[in-house]
Amino acid sequence: MQGDNYVLGMIGLGVMGRNLLLNMAEHGFKVAGYDKDEVKVKQLDSEAGKNDVKGFTSLTEFVSSLKKPRAVMMLVPAGKIVDSVITEIAPLLEKGDLIIDGGNSHFSDTNRRADELKAKGLHFFGMGVSGGEEGARKGPSMMPGGDQEAYKVVQPIFEAIAAKVNGEPCVTYIGPGASGNYVKMVHNGIEYAIMQLISEAYEVMQKGLGLKGDEIHSIFKQWNEGRLQSFLIEITRDIFAYKEPGADHLLLNDIKDEARSKGTGKWTSQVAMDLQLPITAIDTAVSMRDLSKFKAARTQASSLYQDGVLKLSGDKAQLISALEEALYFSTIIAYAQGMHLLTQTSKEFNYDLKLDKIARIWRGGCIIRSTFLEDIYQAYKKNGSLEHLLLDDAIAAKVNSIIAGTRKIVSSTAASGIAIPAFSASLSYFDAFRSERMPSNLIQAQRDYFGAHTYERIGKEGTFHTQWIAK
Repeated sequence: MQGDNYVLGMIGLGVMGRNLLLNMAEHGFKVAGYDKDEVKVKQLDSEAGKNDVKGFTSLTEFVSSLKKPRAVMMLVPAGKIVDSVITEIAPLLEKGDLIIDGGNSHFSDTNRRADELKAKGLHFFGMGVSGGEEGARKGPSMMPGGDQEAYKVVQPIFEAIAAKVNGEPCVTYIGPGASGNYVKMVHNGIEYAIMQLISEAYEVMQKGLGLKGDEIHSIFKQWNEGRLQSFLIEITRDIFAYKEPGADHLLLNDIKDEARSKGTGKWTSQVAMDLQLPITAIDTAVSMRDLSKFKAARTQASSLYQDGVLKLSGDKAQLISALEEALYFSTIIAYAQGMHLLTQTSKEFNYDLKLDKIARIWRGGCIIRSTFLEDIYQAYKKNGSLEHLLLDDAIAAKVNSIIAGTRKIVSSTAASGIAIPAFSASLSYFDAFRSERMPSNLIQAQRDYFGAHTYERIGKEGTFHTQWIAK
């Protein structure tokens, strides 16, 4: 094959990079891949079949094979490796070429890299990619942000390979700067919360209701056929049916209860704290992953504290129905908090985010795809300036119909000593959010008492300070 004819080049031929390339090739695009690992290059070539895709181990030959303006996408681990790849490839590119970071880079790093490359005449933008290896191969959800003119170069490719919902591709231009990486970060934060909520539902089923694996499998199967239908419920259903060949028990029972993470949930919490915006479901999910790692301490504590019967009293079928309501409610809260963060971010960073479009592209391909995202899409489509998802009438009607079951589960588990912190945090957030008057006036009085920090009064302009005790 001759040079200068591949429309996109991929650096990093791990599972995600390779599958995305093969996806592009199957849609008729001539694409190239580069990796220092010759085994990965050979694997790409062997899986390509008759499709027009070629792998390289020479970076110079790889760059020379690309059509101008050259479009180079990276799918490598976030952090220093991204900077290393940019340092290697930038001198081989020309003014007007573009580099796309498809990894989970921190948005502040994306801003820095864009500025550095702009000075060299190169375009750079970050693009969140969600869907895992299967999504990359069959259709991911993608969140590109940055230079809009540069995005137009690769827009036809990404729209072709993206997942489709109602014929619409699950990719859209997100906004300027590092907005693409930022939106993917928040997506992952919501993902953390929903995964924690599902695990807590599992905790209630096994400890509170004494259900076995096959019973839990049946429940998740039923839930996935209703309003909770989602990718995460679907894979949870499958996990509760999987046994290793020859085994008489679920593989799940052999897995350590110590959850790992790559940092995107923590980043979401950190940014929300900086913006002074509460995302309690996400924060709790991050904290519980952290707590899970203290296995030795938890084991010791389990022998010291025996409080709680760890069994729920009442009709099992009714409790399972209430648990479904509680999971649906708390999932709504997780999405609502994530969307609220995006709303505030859009104002703070001038991203001009279109939340209806973001909800639309999350409906398919990505890890947090669910039936409920259609409701979110319709809410923001109806009102693009909606301040908070819970203020939408249709969403409010859904929440009002399930709040009783949520309260039943949270109160019952508290009385029984079963930990469901994300459920509890979601309910407390909701109750505080719907409070016209919070007890925060007391906090203001306390701050003024011990630190003369002043306070504001109802119906009076200005700030005030009181000498709370006579000297």
